[in-house]
Amino acid sequence: QVRLVESGGGSVQVGGSLRISCETSEDMAAGDCFGWFRQAPGKEREGIATIFPDVGRPYYVDSVRGRAFMSRPNAGKTTYLEMRDLKIEDTAMYYCAIVPCGIWPIRGRLWGQGTQVTVSS
Repeated sequence: QVRLVESGGGSVQVGGSLRISCETSEDMAAGDCFGWFRQAPGKEREGIATIFPDVGRPYYVDSVRGRAFMSRPNAGKTTYLEMRDLKIEDTAMYYCAIVPCGIWPIRGRLWGQGTQVTVSS
């Protein structure tokens, strides 16, 4: 069973930055990509970032575009999501997932346990 493990969440002040990471226990299967999701209290889980393999470029939901930066060095087992200029509304549980490549909105097929990001003033 493939496992995803996130790390790096925490508390940060408004305007600060944070980087969270996700590592998979096995190599990614063909057609699988990493996706990042978040779920704020009282809200539905939303997909916020993925990397489209055909162009090798990340794609972001509008609410984080310009402030979020997803990477997957050497197309390896680890992906990172750096969030900058954090806002109160970025407070959420952040999840890494394996998603089908090339589809937006992203749909998680296998999930990590999540890591909490809390932004305070």
